[in-house]
Amino acid sequence: MSFQQALSGLNAAGKNLDVIGNNVANANTVGFKASRAEFADVYASTVLGTFSNNIGIGAKLNAVTQMFTQGAISVTSNPFDVAISGEGFFRMDNNGSIVYSRNGQFHLDANGYVVNANGLRLTGYIADANGNINTAQPQPLRLTVSSIEAQGTTEVTQGAVLDSRSEAIDPALTPFDPDDSTTYTHATSIAVYDSLGNTHTLSTFYVKRAAGQWDVYTALNGAVTNPDADGDGAADGVPLVFDSSGKIDLPASNNGVFTVQVDAATLGTGANGLTIDYDMSATSQTGQAFSNELQRQDGYTSGRLTSFTIDENGILKANYSNQQSRAQGQIVLASFVNPQGLVAAGGNNFLETTLSGGPRVGVPGSSNFGTVTSGALEDANVDLTAELVNMITAQRVYQANAQTIKTQDSVMQTLVNMR
Repeated sequence: MSFQQALSGLNAAGKNLDVIGNNVANANTVGFKASRAEFADVYASTVLGTFSNNIGIGAKLNAVTQMFTQGAISVTSNPFDVAISGEGFFRMDNNGSIVYSRNGQFHLDANGYVVNANGLRLTGYIADANGNINTAQPQPLRLTVSSIEAQGTTEVTQGAVLDSRSEAIDPALTPFDPDDSTTYTHATSIAVYDSLGNTHTLSTFYVKRAAGQWDVYTALNGAVTNPDADGDGAADGVPLVFDSSGKIDLPASNNGVFTVQVDAATLGTGANGLTIDYDMSATSQTGQAFSNELQRQDGYTSGRLTSFTIDENGILKANYSNQQSRAQGQIVLASFVNPQGLVAAGGNNFLETTLSGGPRVGVPGSSNFGTVTSGALEDANVDLTAELVNMITAQRVYQANAQTIKTQDSVMQTLVNMR
């Protein structure tokens, strides 16, 4: 008689319990992927091969396979916590060697690198000083916490809707005066910035001259900026002409763009002079009350860092107190043809093998890569209810194999006691 089958069954059930126990132990491990024990039967063979009436000699552990199913997403309060929804692994730099992980618990180290609890650096594409991302080669992501310098205004865009019902103003009888509201039809203003971040008020005045014909004047801090081109001692307005549908006639309106220039002495702040391209091509004329539907400019004052955010495409942005934001890098993900070919290296990390194939690197949300969520983590994909049921089943299998040994022993004892 052979105890081989029962012993192999005990061993298999024990291995199964080990796998189940490891899954249960890691039920709270962020990004953990549950494993499954896979078994195969064993048959004896001879030089003549196996036969159809052979009795198996037990079971063996064939493989322990990890299940890369999606774990639940839990919200946290840390903006550097990142969860992957879909395919992909974080690409981590371990002193020059690359490992892969689904654990998105990150923070900044003393040098500004984005690292995990083990000090491994998250890799991605680096952004230059202007926020342009270089996608040539993934590198460890390093964030800067310095303030952002001021930027002087160079472009202003206005999209006003002028009231065609307004009365025309004769410049010969009523010359333009920014301090006299009877000399212009409509007015609006916008804050602009010099190179030191000082704020200035740029006012725009619209003066109706005839049906479909308007003049535009600008003033910085109350001082008119329009030049006196004809030498009559008065600033000349910039003409805007509209067709019968109320759209601007660009050829007759200098394409709706003119330049506002103010020298450094006039500014009086020690900053460089201003040269602003003023775009009014979105201006129109209707039979409705005046409104300003579009107004923007590209300058800003200096600002200190207030926070970091990460969008669903993995772009890390620094946010500043002057309402500006600037990209500092972008997280990359790696995917594999056969993720089950990866080898678990501990610390929530995996290593590539010939079975997994080489990594395909890309940014979140592109191609077949998943998206990322900031301020969230991917929970372990362990189903505790299923694991507990599996544990009971494995326990019963172990008991049954032990009973087989007990029965074999009883039969052998009977044979020994025969006379």
